[in-house]
Amino acid sequence: MSGPAVPAVFHLRRARDLIDRHYAEPLDLDAMARAAGFSRYHFARGFRAAYGETPGQYLTRRRVERAQDLLRSANLTVTEICYLVGFSSLGSFSARFSELVGASPTAYRTVHAERGAPRVPGCFVMAWGRPGATTASTEKPAAVERP
Repeated sequence: MSGPAVPAVFHLRRARDLIDRHYAEPLDLDAMARAAGFSRYHFARGFRAAYGETPGQYLTRRRVERAQDLLRSANLTVTEICYLVGFSSLGSFSARFSELVGASPTAYRTVHAERGAPRVPGCFVMAWGRPGATTASTEKPAAVERP
């Protein structure tokens, strides 16, 4: 006897959570579909029906949302932010950002800079975003061989 059927949205949510956690990494439709336990075509149709946009559109939107946060708060170049959030080219990043936000990344930053938002130094953002990064105070000193 098997248990009650699990609604498809629970499976789709696993894939959406994967996108939310790993938006900066290269994610393809096959990886997202595997997370949901669906074939890629069934997954793409189901995701769009459940969330109103394709998995690719959702991933792009999440990346642009994160870029907006960084443009408002981090002292990083637009190019650095482009790569940090998972885009592979500055041109595609700028085009998608402008399409979704209604302003270029530089114009968006300028508007928020005029509001006097505090800026986090880029080195902190870069260190914070690296998995497994450690600080000098927590690293153990290397063993020194004595003759």
